[in-house]
Amino acid sequence: MAQILVADDDITTQLILQHALEEQGHQVYTAEDGEIALGLAQKYHPNLVICDWMMPKVDGLEVCKTLKADPDLSSAFFILLTAKENSIDRITGLDSGADDFISKPIEIDEILARVRSGLRIQNLNQALLKTNQQLSQALSNLQQAQVQLVQHEKMLSLVQFVAGIAHEINNPVTFIRGNLDYVAEYTHNLLEVIHLYQKVYPQPQPEIQTKLKEMEVEYIMDDLPQVLKSMEQGTERISNIIQSLRNFSRLDESEKKLANIHEGIDNTLLILQSRLNQNPKHPIQVIKLYGKIPPIICYPSHLNQVFMNLLNNAIDAIAQHQKQHPILEPKIWIKTETCVFSNPHQSLTQAIRIRIQDNGIGIPKEIRPQIVDPFFTTKPVGSGTGLGLSIAYQIVVEKHGGTFKFHSEVGKGTEFILEIPALQS
Repeated sequence: MAQILVADDDITTQLILQHALEEQGHQVYTAEDGEIALGLAQKYHPNLVICDWMMPKVDGLEVCKTLKADPDLSSAFFILLTAKENSIDRITGLDSGADDFISKPIEIDEILARVRSGLRIQNLNQALLKTNQQLSQALSNLQQAQVQLVQHEKMLSLVQFVAGIAHEINNPVTFIRGNLDYVAEYTHNLLEVIHLYQKVYPQPQPEIQTKLKEMEVEYIMDDLPQVLKSMEQGTERISNIIQSLRNFSRLDESEKKLANIHEGIDNTLLILQSRLNQNPKHPIQVIKLYGKIPPIICYPSHLNQVFMNLLNNAIDAIAQHQKQHPILEPKIWIKTETCVFSNPHQSLTQAIRIRIQDNGIGIPKEIRPQIVDPFFTTKPVGSGTGLGLSIAYQIVVEKHGGTFKFHSEVGKGTEFILEIPALQS
């Protein structure tokens, strides 16, 4: 059974059509003018419309145009009743969106045949629309699967690379650090022997005096302990870097766990240190405005990837801006704070907000709606995959149930705002 709208100011024609169509099992709605017809169409969304061309208030041609312009009603098969036989009039009707014509006076058998044909076409169009929607959804699912696969591979490669570097550096550093204690002890003993010789033989032979003067032994004796202390501090610093690399990679943390967001940001900044200082004359200044935020239950390695992608983009944007304004003082601000979660579907209101802002080139208005689309990139071929922001968006919104927003102004910079629930089920 189909829903059919009949619009005709001639009551006799209206009743004849209604009776014939109801006998075929259709639900029929009638209107005596175009204005009422439009109201009924909005209310019932008919499958097929039979409409007289010449009607008071709103004529059939205007009804046709209005329905075909409405996405919710445009699929209805539209038959125009007309006494006009001129081909120019028929062309006008077709251009207005009419699907078929029936000439007056009407023949019931012809009308029923055209209605059956129109409903078949309408059903085919509906099936085609449904198929297109399914294909569109399948394409979207495929793109998401591709993004997730690339994300997984990129993250795995990065994690393995970082973990490998940390492991390779750790072995020689451990060796050096372990032997520094012995070197310090041996040096102390040798210096004691030299002091003893100076005490027992205050006046050495001239040849020895000349050599001691050339070597600046007194300076060496004062400076050597300081050198050893500096070496110890250096190895300590390298050990801390190795620990940060390990924390960043977190190969053993595929599940959610309680994590310190500030630690993740700091570890990421350490990885990017060389990029931040790639312009020696104008290194990028990172301004940390850390608030008092609690540790949160999350996927730490995935959030590290979000920070990596956003900070890398900020560095790229600043580099582009510096080409246009060489005297630019490049800066990145990172601010954290607690907030009330704004997602109406999330029952937990406590959240943390992370703001990452740069004074880079900014994002043009026309491409802002596309920046989180998979594979969309403004970078030259080979310079970017168009996945960085898409992956960041998925990790924050889909994996952590948070929000991912940004605002930007060309020539002044961009700020990304992430909100992540402080507790997650």
